[in-house]
Amino acid sequence: MTRWYAAAAMAAVMLTAGCKQKPKEEAAAAPGDSNIVSVTPVLAESLKFGTPQMADVTGTLQVAARVETDAQRIARVGSPVAGRILNLLVFEGQHVRTGAVLATLHSTNLSDTQFALIKAASQQALADAAVKRAEQLVTADVIGRAELERRRAELLQASTEAASYRTQLLGLGMTEGQIRQLETSRKLSADYPIVAPKSGTVLKREITIGQVVQPADPAFTIADLSNVWITADVPEQEAGILKVGMDVEVGIPALPQLKLHGRLSYVAPIVDPATRTVQVRMDVPNPDGQLKPDELANMTFTGHSDRKLTVPNTAVVREENKDHVFIQIGPQKYILREVTLGEEENDRRVVLNGVTQAERIVTDGAFHLNNQRKQAAIKGEK
Repeated sequence: MTRWYAAAAMAAVMLTAGCKQKPKEEAAAAPGDSNIVSVTPVLAESLKFGTPQMADVTGTLQVAARVETDAQRIARVGSPVAGRILNLLVFEGQHVRTGAVLATLHSTNLSDTQFALIKAASQQALADAAVKRAEQLVTADVIGRAELERRRAELLQASTEAASYRTQLLGLGMTEGQIRQLETSRKLSADYPIVAPKSGTVLKREITIGQVVQPADPAFTIADLSNVWITADVPEQEAGILKVGMDVEVGIPALPQLKLHGRLSYVAPIVDPATRTVQVRMDVPNPDGQLKPDELANMTFTGHSDRKLTVPNTAVVREENKDHVFIQIGPQKYILREVTLGEEENDRRVVLNGVTQAERIVTDGAFHLNNQRKQAAIKGEK
């Protein structure tokens, strides 16, 4: 009886151990079976094998950009004299030509300087007449030569003073012709025109009628928008590849149909310490004004190449929205392995992760091998 109990107990232990071991073996074998496939001699004739290869891959870099006015074509206009705005003749969005009057103001400073010039010019005329009279008297031996020299000194002083006021009026915006007319007519004018120094579009107006302005106050911003800049700030870790003349492609989100192609015209020689970026620029013709300052853009750089690990497109199997390749794991046996791939160039994909250069893969015909793997999985073959 004791032997019977011992035998029964041993049988129960063995049965329990067998039940525990079987699920473990199935769990170990199940994950890899469906992804492993054997290459038959017939199928091998339609496949090509090899290893991932290093190749020169043209890199691209895309950064946020913006449209800016060409700094060589922009003018910030102000009044060189203090005064009160009398009227405005142009507003934002209007196109103006060089010399066009943008606004007028009343300036007592201008009239005061005009009055000083007229007074100095009168003193100069009197001093000139006195010198001529003295020259005649010296010739007639009526006065001494010292008197003549004194009067000549007075003439020089009056001439210098008049020239100084003419220079001041030129600095206040009057032309040579206007100054000559003032000296002839002796008529003061306190109204001063603010004129456009160049042709362009009025981007900004910062004055209103009745406002008192000082010489340092901006009045208008005018820009010629027939040529604009596309600028971008490139992170310093990426800026090493940038150089003047590099190919650039620009997209404008507001104009999705527009793609601009050109070259970098400027790469900043310094890194902005606040943003750790390098500013770059591309010049773009804009004859129809389609591009607007401060418009958002994106800039893509091409033209530099790196050596990267690649596989041919024919080696890639797309399964469940993921990329895979077949890796050799034994004689005529391959396993479908997920990989991470990058950009495509010349019918090859850059390998970011999942396979090394030393591993042997199916380089062509992976699609047919994957079909065989699926069929074998359906039939339950291993």
